[in-house]
Amino acid sequence: MAGGERPLNEVVFLTVAEVAAVMRVSKMTVYRLVHSGHLPAIRVGRSFRVPEQAVHEYLRESYVGVETA
Repeated sequence: MAGGERPLNEVVFLTVAEVAAVMRVSKMTVYRLVHSGHLPAIRVGRSFRVPEQAVHEYLRESYVGVETA
């Protein structure tokens, strides 16, 4: 697998509610991130599933650290 991707059978998918709990935001915020393309997801019927690794990557990239002089 290229780029350190895991085989699909090893990917852990989270529901929107689970992502909201991990990120400590509302479910609507998660839906906005998914619809805007900032958070990748797959659609299963009428609901979405988000790869757990994508949540961690999003949080890591969004982290705003304090710069020291």
